[in-house]
Amino acid sequence: MKKISILIPCYNEEGNVVPLSNDIVAILERDLASYDYEIIFIDNCSMDNTRPLLREICRRNHRIKAIFNARNFGQANSPFHGICQTTGDCVIVVCADFQDPLDLIPVFVREWESGYKIISAIKTKSRENKLMRFVRTCYYKMIKKMSDVEQIEHFTGFGLYDKSFVDVMRNLRDPTPHLRGIVAELGFRRKEINYEQQKRKAGKTKNNWYTLYDLAMLSFTSYTKTGLRLATILGFIMGGLTSIVGLIYFIGKFIYWDHFSMGVAPLLIGVFFFGSVQLFFIGFIGEYVMAINTRLMNRPLVIEEERINFEADEAKLKNL
Repeated sequence: MKKISILIPCYNEEGNVVPLSNDIVAILERDLASYDYEIIFIDNCSMDNTRPLLREICRRNHRIKAIFNARNFGQANSPFHGICQTTGDCVIVVCADFQDPLDLIPVFVREWESGYKIISAIKTKSRENKLMRFVRTCYYKMIKKMSDVEQIEHFTGFGLYDKSFVDVMRNLRDPTPHLRGIVAELGFRRKEINYEQQKRKAGKTKNNWYTLYDLAMLSFTSYTKTGLRLATILGFIMGGLTSIVGLIYFIGKFIYWDHFSMGVAPLLIGVFFFGSVQLFFIGFIGEYVMAINTRLMNRPLVIEEERINFEADEAKLKNL
């Protein structure tokens, strides 16, 4: 009997984890009754009542498991680590806020059985804030044009991953993984399924401009060279223009000594302009340096504080 793993990353989702687990179990037992299953919640150090609720859910159904992180390790590391802890023949990643339509789970499995190793759910419509939707669209377009690797627009990670691809993920040993980029770069035969992203059922989104910026920089530093190349090219252009302007000013001063004067304002404007350009690219290069530093330190993706209902899997591994 094939086994389906459902991974649900969560953080402060006390209003969603119970109804979500009930709905997923109902779908699995009704539409996918011929499969074994496991549901894994990986909690990124929630500060509300999420963890007590997960303990109760796991107590009632031993096929539902939980991993509690020792602290919040970010929205990129935690899901990646969770995927690598699954034991199914395929893994389906679902958000804990009900924005990912659960009725696509049987559709994913059907496409997987037809031969696709990865099924990517693509947001063609969204009920989120229109400004946020516009910003995301611009970001995806920009990354796609700047990256050497084909990027998947409006792909959040919601989808199905075959065990063979999960094995690839386990062997990457990347301390700063970017799941969407890895799927685009290293993924097998892939099927895209369009969907409309729903509104959050309960609670508030944990994303803010800082976390979105952090994810954006992870994409830039992992899959683009354009920022560094642009800094180099602009440096040559600005240096050439500065030399030409300086030469013209020197010749003008030498020939028309008494009449040639540009004043202080242009000089100040030029200094501030070139200074701002330099600061921008120093910061941009700093993002690459931070990414390199994180990879060189090679720290673990997450540190687990507790596991629930993994005893049977651990016993099987000992007997192998």
